[in-house]
Amino acid sequence: MEATSKLESELTQILRFLDIAERLKFELRHSWLSNGRQESVAEHTWRVSLMLVLLAPMLEQPIDVLKYLKMAIIHDIAEAEAGDIPVFNYASEQGIRDRFAVESAALNKILALVPPGIRDELRSLWVEFEEQSTFGAKVVKALDKLEVQIQHNEAMLGSWEHHEKLMVFQPRWMTRYCQVDPALCVLGDLVRREAENKLAAEGEDTLSLNAEAASVI
Repeated sequence: MEATSKLESELTQILRFLDIAERLKFELRHSWLSNGRQESVAEHTWRVSLMLVLLAPMLEQPIDVLKYLKMAIIHDIAEAEAGDIPVFNYASEQGIRDRFAVESAALNKILALVPPGIRDELRSLWVEFEEQSTFGAKVVKALDKLEVQIQHNEAMLGSWEHHEKLMVFQPRWMTRYCQVDPALCVLGDLVRREAENKLAAEGEDTLSLNAEAASVI
């Protein structure tokens, strides 16, 4: 009876956690889908996770797929409380520190809803992702960045802001993260070329965009 009561209590906690996580289904990102609808955080997270499953066998160094799939699934969980903050809003070192503080506090609030063992594992995975201290975390980060550009490539160009066109030509936003693995470098190059071709096909002056991008790095 005591074991049943403990299990029911823990599952009730998990239900409350899932109630909070549901917000990611309607927390909107700074990206649009190919059908003209704005993307949710949950949709972005799902495809990062799918990308990890597909790319893991191609990586030069093996990774614990289950562990890093968990990381991919929860890497944006703090946004259920803190909301989505576009990457270009915290590009400075101070901005990065501020974002970490806000999201760390949000994560602690959310994870207080789950049993201690699960809480410790999820927080450890989130911190590992943020600190980029392991090969696996770097892979998840690269896929996170690649998914953003893939989604932009699939969206109508009219949904892109000017600085997002410049980001295609700035290695710091995507390409540098791919350097962790040869397969990711190849994928990153394919994604970047798709973006450049999309811009050119829509009549954008890619040479001018490239020059402007270089001037503001």
